[in-house]
Amino acid sequence: MLIVRPSKISDLNAFIDLKDAAGSGFTSLAVHDSDLKARLQKSAKSFRSQGDTSGNSIYLLMLEDSNTGEIVGVSAVKSQVGVGKPFFSFKILNLVQSSSAADRHFNMEIMLLVNEYSGASEVGTLFVKQKMRGTGAGRLISQARYMLIAAAPNLFADTVISELRGRVDEQGYSPFWEGMGRKFFKMDFNEADEITAKTNNQFITDLMPRYPIYVDLLPDEARQVIGQCHPDGLGAKRLLEDEGFRYEKFVDIFDAGPTLEVRKNQIRTVKDSQLFKVRDGDQGKSRALMSNNRINDFRAVFTRATVEGDGVILTSEVRKALRVKVNEQVRVFLS
Repeated sequence: MLIVRPSKISDLNAFIDLKDAAGSGFTSLAVHDSDLKARLQKSAKSFRSQGDTSGNSIYLLMLEDSNTGEIVGVSAVKSQVGVGKPFFSFKILNLVQSSSAADRHFNMEIMLLVNEYSGASEVGTLFVKQKMRGTGAGRLISQARYMLIAAAPNLFADTVISELRGRVDEQGYSPFWEGMGRKFFKMDFNEADEITAKTNNQFITDLMPRYPIYVDLLPDEARQVIGQCHPDGLGAKRLLEDEGFRYEKFVDIFDAGPTLEVRKNQIRTVKDSQLFKVRDGDQGKSRALMSNNRINDFRAVFTRATVEGDGVILTSEVRKALRVKVNEQVRVFLS
């Protein structure tokens, strides 16, 4: 059985393996091993201090194969972004150009540097090992984040966003960065990506142009990838859209990958999941996503279950995986 659980300090080696497998352009993992350790420590503190509403919390979730103990995926929820460091994006806007004398009327797109999502919650760091793709593992580690939000909605902002990786190849080549960013930052994409992950983003304020950028002035190769996600992220994009996330023309300032957003109370899993009391019994027929509905010691699994009235029938194996007993409450989302 695949089980989603909070990360632990002892997950460091597995976390490093996932980072290495993710490759170039995966900004949230583009850090040194020591930074991953610090992130695990911060996550552990966040899960312990579930009453903390300071907005400076990160909840890292690991996907574990209960048969082997192998960590095969990771995802995360940040309670707020833009706290302590700006959260920059490019907003794509339409500018109407018109001249009666020249008999011309057309639209032009401009990119404007904004900090629009400061204070929003973010779901991200979604990655599963290649061998697990197509097995439902990605959906489980992705959707479990919304079960976590549903368990304690007061800890998260009304707006939830997700940044998708843009078009970056295995060698770290980004068409958008080469056509725009390099001209202002005078550094490689990977170097800029690493500085972003490790610093307070002051270098962006220092070096990024303060005026609108006309999209038509960029090279064709750069224009064509604006708002396009990495091929490996298409599955994640579909999962986000299934939950109600939408692209509102905000893109990453380095690789131009799209940012999607949704209102917290409109996330499908948050809105449609329900609480039931645990009953003992045999495996049911309905496929369900299930969690133990608590932040500390959070657990989530896909399983088969039968709902009867205010109860849900679970086998002893599932109860053990969720760390719940008969008559305790679990959160259920029927697939």
